Amino acid sequence: MDTPLHTIAVVGLGTMGTGIAEVLARAGREVIGIDISDAAAHQAVTALEASTARAVERERITEEERRNTLARFRTFSDLQAAADADLVIEVVSESYEAKQQVFRALDSIVRPGTIVATGTNALSVTRLAADSAHPERVLGLHFFNPAPAMKLVEVVSSVLTSPNAVEAVTALARELGKEPVAVGDRPGFVADGLLFGYLNQAAAMYEAKYASREDIDAAMKLGCGLPMGPLALLDLIGIDTARTVLEAMYAESRDRLHAPAPILKQLSEAGLTGRKSGRGFYTYAAPGTSDQVPDALTPQPAAEAAAGLEVSSVGVAGSGTMASGIAEVFAKAGYEVVLAARGLEKAETAKSRIAKSLSRSVDKGRMTAEARDATLARISPAGSLDAFAEVDLAVEAVAEDLEVKQQLFATLDKVCKPGAVLATTTSSLPVVACARATSRPQDVIGMHFFNPAPAMKLVEVVRTVLTSDEVHATVRAVTTKIKKHPVDCGDRAGFIVNALLFPYLNNAIKMVQEHYATLDDIDAAMKLGGGYPMGPFELLDVVGLDVSLAIEKVLHREFRDPGLAPAPLLEHLVAAGCLGRKTGRGFREYARR
Repeated sequence: MDTPLHTIAVVGLGTMGTGIAEVLARAGREVIGIDISDAAAHQAVTALEASTARAVERERITEEERRNTLARFRTFSDLQAAADADLVIEVVSESYEAKQQVFRALDSIVRPGTIVATGTNALSVTRLAADSAHPERVLGLHFFNPAPAMKLVEVVSSVLTSPNAVEAVTALARELGKEPVAVGDRPGFVADGLLFGYLNQAAAMYEAKYASREDIDAAMKLGCGLPMGPLALLDLIGIDTARTVLEAMYAESRDRLHAPAPILKQLSEAGLTGRKSGRGFYTYAAPGTSDQVPDALTPQPAAEAAAGLEVSSVGVAGSGTMASGIAEVFAKAGYEVVLAARGLEKAETAKSRIAKSLSRSVDKGRMTAEARDATLARISPAGSLDAFAEVDLAVEAVAEDLEVKQQLFATLDKVCKPGAVLATTTSSLPVVACARATSRPQDVIGMHFFNPAPAMKLVEVVRTVLTSDEVHATVRAVTTKIKKHPVDCGDRAGFIVNALLFPYLNNAIKMVQEHYATLDDIDAAMKLGGGYPMGPFELLDVVGLDVSLAIEKVLHREFRDPGLAPAPLLEHLVAAGCLGRKTGRGFREYARR
């Protein structure tokens, strides 16, 4: 072995402790599993037997390797069994009292050179270390659930931790096939510090009845590429656990974004803690299962579809990437599309961009040449909005400037026929302000597509207090027909996705600004520990730092929460012209093309 950490005790054989024990045993370590509950110890052995049997079936390990792995895992009910361990990993319940009891007992059991690690994700490692007779050997070793699958391990040092101890467990994590990230001692560390603030805001959004649980979860999965929606994830983590983490974070930060949403307390105290209890934000077939079952809050099939207007022709205003993508989406779905720009040449250029996109789809076998030609034939470029005289639905996709949009809607009001639906694709501006620029605000609605429009499945359908039910039903039906997923939102800053995404990005910037963690470590933590397709700084540089700053300012102005104020580092980079990939430099530097 490269490290001297050969015999490792795992104290607490719940889901996480069992997962860590499996990782260690499969990597060749001698594992001493300790739990006061014989049932928990038996369950841990059964789980390891089952997982290694599956690994043999899938030909990932041999039967001999399986037998050796099982032989390396022994269980005990007495903490005294940890006496021979080189490393002890404590994974008991998330309370100071429970953990301190283990740490005090270990002082008289293990050798002075034994490293003692806590698996906490919310409590102070420093406070636990200070209560130990050997604080220099205490650190945090935060695995993510499920431990065998998740690559991230946060190695947490206190001011008292010996560098040798950090070095030893970091080397161990690498030998286990994990990606260790070094972090300082503060509640939530990196991954949970960013993740739980986002989850809390999602819970508060649901509690405020801004959107349904299904729409919130669908929006974040389809709009951000996340593996799970935030409310389903809270049910998986445990609502009581989330509340504990958030309380610890709020106690330190005093940031209102970390103050646990009241619904988390209500559900926790009612025993509705998520999957483990069989009910949380959703209802499950049985405690401990992942199978969601319908309940009183489950939406019924869309009865509103019959109430909508007939739409056969669509006007798209704009000539940029988003306008081209939206026009392509409607034309593919069989709609006759008028693509209007400031001048026929710009409109023709936008149609050429669509032709290239469709040709790439043909090259990749996603559509036939005949389908491409038919789609292009349905798109008519125009140099003026006058061409929208007969369209049933007009969609604007021009610059994100309220004055520009209001002027355009005033023109649409004059040009479009009575009863035509007028939609804005704004991502941050008030839809009602566009509606008020017309004499028919009841016909105005938001249709927030995501970039690139042909690929992204989400459309946020934003109705104002003036939007008619008929127009809302029409747009939902059209969104489904173009093979997108509609989610309903009220007309407030950020809608669902940006209101949850950008505070998370802003908090990541604050971590770097405060020298808590590096760009690379934060990006790695969120990809490996949170399942995000991109780290926050990768995403910020793609979106554009100027665009991100504008959205942060809108959110701060609307909600007036100090925690939403844009991070000064973001403002400084924008002022310096470092806007991300489009300028060759943002949080990182890029090779110019």
